[in-house]
Amino acid sequence: MIVGGPGGIGPTAHYTAHVWARNGLSHPELATWRGRVMFEALRPVMCMSGALGGPTLEAHLLARHHAIDVLLRRLIDSEEASQVVELACGLSPRGWRFAGDHGDRLTYVEADLPAMAQRKREALRRLGSLSATHRVASVDVLEPAGEHSLEQLVSTLKPEAGLIVITEGLLGYLQRPALEGLWARIASQLERFSVGHYLSDLHLASGAGRAVDAFRLALGVFVGASVPLHHFSERGEAQDALRRAGFTSAIVADARDPGGGAALRHDGDGLTCVLHARVAHASPRAPGRPAPAQQGLRS
Repeated sequence: MIVGGPGGIGPTAHYTAHVWARNGLSHPELATWRGRVMFEALRPVMCMSGALGGPTLEAHLLARHHAIDVLLRRLIDSEEASQVVELACGLSPRGWRFAGDHGDRLTYVEADLPAMAQRKREALRRLGSLSATHRVASVDVLEPAGEHSLEQLVSTLKPEAGLIVITEGLLGYLQRPALEGLWARIASQLERFSVGHYLSDLHLASGAGRAVDAFRLALGVFVGASVPLHHFSERGEAQDALRRAGFTSAIVADARDPGGGAALRHDGDGLTCVLHARVAHASPRAPGRPAPAQQGLRS
């Protein structure tokens, strides 16, 4: 997490960890007592918002998490790529779940700032999940080069195996110049691989009203500052920005329907979008491996 908190963990990381655990997506080792306290403290406000037809943090968090899972599973099952890097992973259970499901067929690297990375590494060690193909790395997403940069991390991966980069819950913490710089770095690094994909959640200003403002205020309580949840007014603007950053193609879709009819277990809040951007492969493809068909989001 970009925003710090007790033990080097951002406040929203505690909250989201509790939401994932209480909905059967995570393991107790990846949840915290602070998250439970925060969840219970906000429960009355969230219940009232939901009863009035407004958004809730829980619905939002589940919608974006499930949507990214749908897209990631589709890419892995279609053999688009067999390596995943999840940036600013926090206490996300996705690496634990996907590593458990796919074993040695998938290399999954979770990355975060050093303090968070160490805490995640210790939790995964207790779960017996760490292995040669499931590890945790220290990465600062704002660092363009150096020991803790994305560039350094991807240099340890196999170009011929393809790569999927994920960010979840990160973009809303970045001012637009930092966001666009991150996208440019991700696109540049994905060019090293036989195929490169980028998945993330994203908020748009289009349709934003009092419900979205209430959501931003609730989130701001946790981080102690205003959170710029949306950087773009509509999908086309975001897609254009992704292409300017170096992606060959980019699609932004409603998180409730990320893949053209994908069935999600949660309807979500209608405020969250997911993006799927791709970089045309520049590295030589492994012998005998066919060029992949376009997968993921559809217009």
